Amino acid sequence: MKSGEYESNLGNVTDSDSPPNESRRAFFKTTGATILAAPAILTSRKSVAQEVIPDEPLPPSPPTTPWLRELPEAIEPLEQTDLASGALSPQGTPNLTNGECGRGNHQRWHDFFGQHQLQPGQADTYVLRVKPIEGHEFHPDYARQLVWHYVGDDDTSNPTIHARYGRPVIVRLYNDLPADHSGYGTPEISLHLHNLHTPSESDGFPGDYFSKTKAGPTISTPGDFYDHFYPNVYAGLDEFPKSPSNPVGGDKREALGTLWYHDHCMDFTAANANRGMAGFYLIYDELDSGNEHDPNPKALRLPSHEYDYPLAFQDKRFGADTIQVHDQFDPEGTLGDKVTVNGLIEPVLRVASRKYRLRLLNAGPSRFYQFHLVTANNVQQSFTYIANDGNLLPKPLLNLKNIRLSVAERADIVVDFSAYPIGTELYLVNRWEQTSSRGPKGVKGPGMRVLKIIVDREPDEPDVSRVPATLRPIRRPTAAEIAAAPVRTWRFERKNGMWAINDKFMNVHSAAANIGLGSSEIWELDNPSGGWSHPVHIHFEEGQILNRYVSNAEVPVPGYEKGRKDVYRLGPNEKVRIFIRFRDFPGKYVMHCHNMIHEDHAMMVRWDILG
Repeated sequence: MKSGEYESNLGNVTDSDSPPNESRRAFFKTTGATILAAPAILTSRKSVAQEVIPDEPLPPSPPTTPWLRELPEAIEPLEQTDLASGALSPQGTPNLTNGECGRGNHQRWHDFFGQHQLQPGQADTYVLRVKPIEGHEFHPDYARQLVWHYVGDDDTSNPTIHARYGRPVIVRLYNDLPADHSGYGTPEISLHLHNLHTPSESDGFPGDYFSKTKAGPTISTPGDFYDHFYPNVYAGLDEFPKSPSNPVGGDKREALGTLWYHDHCMDFTAANANRGMAGFYLIYDELDSGNEHDPNPKALRLPSHEYDYPLAFQDKRFGADTIQVHDQFDPEGTLGDKVTVNGLIEPVLRVASRKYRLRLLNAGPSRFYQFHLVTANNVQQSFTYIANDGNLLPKPLLNLKNIRLSVAERADIVVDFSAYPIGTELYLVNRWEQTSSRGPKGVKGPGMRVLKIIVDREPDEPDVSRVPATLRPIRRPTAAEIAAAPVRTWRFERKNGMWAINDKFMNVHSAAANIGLGSSEIWELDNPSGGWSHPVHIHFEEGQILNRYVSNAEVPVPGYEKGRKDVYRLGPNEKVRIFIRFRDFPGKYVMHCHNMIHEDHAMMVRWDILG
């Protein structure tokens, strides 16, 4: 790629952020800023600011009667929308004439589509609109209230997208939020698909936010929509190019499975996430094909739709009037004490007597979970752990009794409900105690029950799904590669009342690291604090943990962390060394704490791939 092409993909950097809320963004930009003495707790329905006494703990959310709402028996994928026709057909350059915002050019567009505009049949195309939705019911005991959701053209909220490697996807994102919004959150948005191998202009860079009237500092103009190009190739496209024996392109050992998309607007990720903006993106290939009946001998035949079920967990807090509250000014944030599952508090999931693949996602903003599956009298049950952070493990981990998820981590587990009589009631319970957004403390039983599962029927057909003894092979770095890789150290610390990386706050205009395209590095992520935990997310590329340390003493890497990852949990006084390859798409990316409250308060760093 020519240097001029790379520069065009960075977007137009301006001297001003063009912020939707000048005082808010100026607040974050001020080095050494201190927190307002009396933060405003902003409600999500009437958008009324409620002043609270500094350091006064919030009262608990009002109690709820459990198990009054049911989740659907299956999660249906989003229907496609035909975009490849007329003046609004997606194209490599931003379609400014017809209302697209001033994003960077789509990288390698001609390699995939050959023409300036997308032609019919060349990609799967979807439309998402971020909309304010009045009257959402978190729980029947609570008032109906305002949320912001991604809405598909089939009117599904926060829909699940099903994709396949080798089949590109275009997602057109419209911003239908009101410009005159008040209360927490901001009506500017930036869509991040976590963690697809995606060109930087489609990665959801925090400065690429837009609305009809506002443009972020790293795009050139506002607009009605933003087209995201997801090539759905394996990482390593240049090293393993397309061929008759490799029709997708890239290293098939780099495949992901469970991804999710969420807002990534600079300074407002936690607030916008609390409004409800998150959904799943599941991607399949020849090995993990999404079809338990697949006759291909290479297929794993894991439990498939409708027995492949994504579950997103979010922590939320509600005031005495049962309306959600969130303090977006305090760098300690607002820790939720109610947990929603796919947008509902204490729901019920009815399952058939057979194997299920449950895809568990901690969608934030700040609570950590240690999940246990228990019977009605709290007897722990076992399950099989098959994937971490969207990556299938080399081998399944059998007979596990619990699983830990920091913010943005995912875990795919297989539970065989045929082991239980019809009518059995099970519960998913969180036992990781946490009293502040700084991170979890000890494990304590019996824990909080967040989901009730009832085995209530026989399956419609015989269960032919399986969990093979081997899943996806992994490419380990060689000793020579590790010895040759340069080492970068990143420290995650508290500074002047906010959160910093290497003693600096986020600067959207300046890269803290410039990395050569096709190179490999070792990154040391260090949390020298004894008081906070940080789930660190590195955009774009998966890494492999080489070493883990607690108080500078090396400790074993848990089995579920021995695959590929994109979120690295740093507890107090912990450090990890990870090996990462940087491939295929140059441009601007970020690393940040995925405790979204820490992220919004400057614990994020830009890094660029140069090529």
